[in-house]
Amino acid sequence: IANRREGIGVCGWILVSLSFLLVLITFPISIWACIKVIREYERAVVFRLGCIMSKKAKGPGLVLILPCTDTFIKVDLRTVTCNIPPQEILTKDTNTAQVNGVVYYRINGAVSAVANVTDVHSATFLLAQTTLRNVLGTQSLAQLLAGHEEIAHNIQVNL
Repeated sequence: IANRREGIGVCGWILVSLSFLLVLITFPISIWACIKVIREYERAVVFRLGCIMSKKAKGPGLVLILPCTDTFIKVDLRTVTCNIPPQEILTKDTNTAQVNGVVYYRINGAVSAVANVTDVHSATFLLAQTTLRNVLGTQSLAQLLAGHEEIAHNIQVNL
């Protein structure tokens, strides 16, 4: 993403030009396949010949996708909730406790979510589970029972 000096090359520009020409020749029909609607809560990350077109995601609104050369991935920017199932942890004072949780998150950078992680939702879920275990494992049972807000703050800082 950081280095875009290579571009798509001469052959890439020829393919893009041919694709654009194909859209112009078959204009009334092809325009319906080329224009995509991106809703207010979505962004589209557009790939041209396998490379991300720009550092910013497209949308909301209408986005032009050239056939054969462009692909796109829609990213939902709404807040997502996921339940962390009950799991047993070992506290600092060697007591066992069964804990669960709920995580609320939303994607801020659509391009980073597509380019850096295979599945952003499962990665966030697994990171939340691991962070919950790690933070609660450093607390004693008395601290777990008394300091809910401090523990929640520590988990939020770690995530």
